[in-house]
Amino acid sequence: MSKELVSDELWEAIEPLLPEEPEKPKGRPRLPDRATLTGIVFMLKSGIPWEMLPKEMGCASGSICWRRLKEWEEAWQELLGVLLDRLGEAEEINWERASLDRTSILAKRGQKTGKNPTDKGKPGSKRHLVVDRNGVPLAVVLTAANVHDCTVLEELVDAIEAIKRPRGRPRMRPKKLHADKPYNTKKCREALRRRRIKVRIARKCKESSEQPKGGTGGLWCARWHGLPSTVGSRFAMSGGTTSTRRSSISADR
Repeated sequence: MSKELVSDELWEAIEPLLPEEPEKPKGRPRLPDRATLTGIVFMLKSGIPWEMLPKEMGCASGSICWRRLKEWEEAWQELLGVLLDRLGEAEEINWERASLDRTSILAKRGQKTGKNPTDKGKPGSKRHLVVDRNGVPLAVVLTAANVHDCTVLEELVDAIEAIKRPRGRPRMRPKKLHADKPYNTKKCREALRRRRIKVRIARKCKESSEQPKGGTGGLWCARWHGLPSTVGSRFAMSGGTTSTRRSSISADR
């Protein structure tokens, strides 16, 4: 391929986090972890079904990559912490503002699944994500699809681990937090104030028919200034093509 999916720098960061290879006295030798990781990264970036992984890539079959993804579940959270520390030490994390939102995904099985009230009661899950001003993911929380967004705000904010900085103590709180109308509750606002985070949550507004002529009205009249769109719009685009099989893995976490 024209661009290497797993660079030497990325492999150097993730290799120590992976579990040791199990002994395999019989059968074909195990495919190297780096080749399998390349297949996993390709699948997550492309969003195609696992069984359609091109054999020409030399990453074994999609089923092997899928199993290895599940085997390495504990390594992914550790990897996020390692990468965030590197970005923090390089001053690449913007703590001035953070945004959080969620997206629904189809998941037929798993501990964190529930009937999705916005999708005819089909089983599913929700990914709740908080990012910095540059869009760097700081924390992710998975819940059932029937869990209200506002009940997850405190857990999601507290899930941000202390991130190293070139000077001073590690940091884990942004100055401001932007969120959409589902988080507009007294409990959410008080929770942010207790953590000394400035509240930037969209409030409910008048219907579009009541807006002045020429105004945007509706959904966009409650948006905040300074951020062109919610985090969820971009996050949903990346998760919209997620296959059911891969979503079910996430639902187990």
